[in-house]
Amino acid sequence: MNTINDIFSFPNPANEIAARFVAGMVLILTTVIILTENQILAGFLVYGFLARVATGPTLSPMGLLATRVIVPALGNLEKPVAGPPKRFAQTVGLVFSTTAFVMLWLDLVLAFQITLTILAVFAALESIAGFCAGCFVFSYLMKWGLIPESVCESCMIQV
Repeated sequence: MNTINDIFSFPNPANEIAARFVAGMVLILTTVIILTENQILAGFLVYGFLARVATGPTLSPMGLLATRVIVPALGNLEKPVAGPPKRFAQTVGLVFSTTAFVMLWLDLVLAFQITLTILAVFAALESIAGFCAGCFVFSYLMKWGLIPESVCESCMIQV
């Protein structure tokens, strides 16, 4: 049985393979939302990012699909990467998806489309090319001393 601390934790290390599948699902969902302007789907996107920031894949439908169905179906492929940069990237996604949701709710359609398009581009980079922009920024924030090394001693990405 999971404790509250187990539920509200982010995996470290995280599985890069699962993260890339989640990014692919985010790319598909954001594309559908841009095309349909569906507020319910936009809310689901926000929830997914919030769930991943708070719990990793534990309460995230996309995270669960990636970690419990897709990755196991592929033979449990694993590429461990540091968790804190991935959590930072999910937080950035939460900011973009929430901003887009509010813009859609306020009927600022062009701003909503631009915001979600930016999110889709970065989800595509993660999913297709394996480039995590949030992780890249995280490494610079560490180098500049804005994130203490104690947060993640194994996180530095060589750039």
